Amino acid sequence: MPLQKPWRDLNRDAVSSAPDRPGVYEFGDGSGTVQAVDHGVLRDELKTALAYGDADRVRWTETHTLEQARELAADHRDRLE
Repeated sequence: MPLQKPWRDLNRDAVSSAPDRPGVYEFGDGSGTVQAVDHGVLRDELKTALAYGDADRVRWTETHTLEQARELAADHRDRLE
């Protein structure tokens, strides 16, 4: 089950609008197919992804802690398989 958030192009605007908080994020291709699910401090993770050209699109949801983000990402990956 994908995150219930709209896709954003993975660019500087998306990175600057990402919160400096823990969360889960999905990377997608140009057609919106989920390519990867991961977690971490959102702005930091997206900066790295943008620098390495990891994806075309991104969407995310915040969590209160990194532990919550890790658990949610694992659960989310299981549902995608």
